[in-house]
Amino acid sequence: MSYFLNTQNLQSSLTLRAGFVLAIVFISLPAFAQTDPFAITTTSPSTSNVGKASVEVRAGANLAAPAQEPERRVLADSKSLDANRKPYEMDLRQLWNELRSNNPQLIAARESYFAAKATVPQIAAPANPQVGLIWSGMPAGSPLALGTAGTNPNGQNGYSFAQPFQFPGKKSLASEIADKGAESIQAQNDNLYLQLGSQLATMYYSTLAAQQQLKVLSDTVIRTELIKNIAKARYSNHAAAYVEYLNAQVAQSSAESDKFNLERQLSVAYKSINVMIGRDPRQKISLRGDAGAAMGKIPSLLELESYAEGFHPILKSTNLQLEAAKKGVSLAKAAYLPDFQIVASQYTPNRGPFTSNNGQMYYQMEFDIVIPLYFFTKEKYGVEQALRNQGAAEANDVAAKQQVVLGVDSAFATYEQAKKYMEFLRDRQVPQADAAYRVAITQYANNGQGFSDLLTAQTQLRTLEIQLAIAKSNLLQAQAALLASAGKDPIE
Repeated sequence: MSYFLNTQNLQSSLTLRAGFVLAIVFISLPAFAQTDPFAITTTSPSTSNVGKASVEVRAGANLAAPAQEPERRVLADSKSLDANRKPYEMDLRQLWNELRSNNPQLIAARESYFAAKATVPQIAAPANPQVGLIWSGMPAGSPLALGTAGTNPNGQNGYSFAQPFQFPGKKSLASEIADKGAESIQAQNDNLYLQLGSQLATMYYSTLAAQQQLKVLSDTVIRTELIKNIAKARYSNHAAAYVEYLNAQVAQSSAESDKFNLERQLSVAYKSINVMIGRDPRQKISLRGDAGAAMGKIPSLLELESYAEGFHPILKSTNLQLEAAKKGVSLAKAAYLPDFQIVASQYTPNRGPFTSNNGQMYYQMEFDIVIPLYFFTKEKYGVEQALRNQGAAEANDVAAKQQVVLGVDSAFATYEQAKKYMEFLRDRQVPQADAAYRVAITQYANNGQGFSDLLTAQTQLRTLEIQLAIAKSNLLQAQAALLASAGKDPIE
């Protein structure tokens, strides 16, 4: 009787202790919910599994951190704080604005344009004047006197001012040529904008496709988990072989391995985008966007060709270069015309240049003409050089037009092919693969045969979904490349 009472009291004590431990579990459960919801397993407080419940709760309690521990660790380590920051989410337009402001290539291109533009007023400015000192009749015995030099008492001393200038029209032609060259550089910068925009769109849509592939792989892991559970249930009912469960587990592991590789590729892609928009590659970034919404209506091939011929930056640059070459011919022909120089001087007899002048002052004016002599050799070959440059500029303009039109045609063909392939996958293959998977898993779940058919259907669905994500990305990349080839903003 005593032994029975002691046993009963012991069981009551254990029951109360288990209830107290479980109360601790329920109170501290929200703290664990953010870390790992599957870290703690609770059981009913029965006397048969009190020890088990106590062990599980204590093991979970050991994993818990004190309430102040995360904050103290963040304050002690700034890298932990940076790691917990939410990545900056950006869409394509925001990335494009960042690129235009911070990309080193574009900054260098802008500075080159401003540097070329700064040469225009320098060329148009008048030539610098010349100020001279005239000192003749040096005193006898002075260090600068050579022999009997400077012994003439009738020497004169004074100052001169000379201003050279070119024949009217020469400087204006030269400044216009420099201005055309600067504007040509700006047109090339505009083309660089388009090319970098196309590259940014390519990287952006490729990364979105990788994100979509990651989602497909996550769905694949969930589907294979369902197949595993069905195979396990059938095996427990002696309706399937254990190897089916193992094969499903292998398929799930393969999908998880592909996820790891894709996550690594995404990390590299984020760093590359950061570098392209001029940011530190270590900064966190995430992309948002809808591939379906980005698929806009593309003009016809004729409209794109017409727009490219009129507004493409490359053609604008070659036209400016051709105009500069034509003006260069006019400037070369103007070399036959003489240049001029005006010299004004003032002198005083028998006075040094640095002494007080109480004597009589005299003034004189001089007009000089720079004549192109020596049989006009330099001028003749200068005109020939300018004409050759004009011919090269004309040929370059024609070749640029051909290349631009060819680029538009090639980009349009690539776009049309990518569009047809994407629509084929979206409208036919993916729905068929999804229907085949649903039929296969329904039959297998209802104790039917065909486990290998189910895995094949699941693999085909996964492959086609990934191909569809890649096809959408390729279509959007082709769309951006087509707009850039026509001289349009690739990010609209």
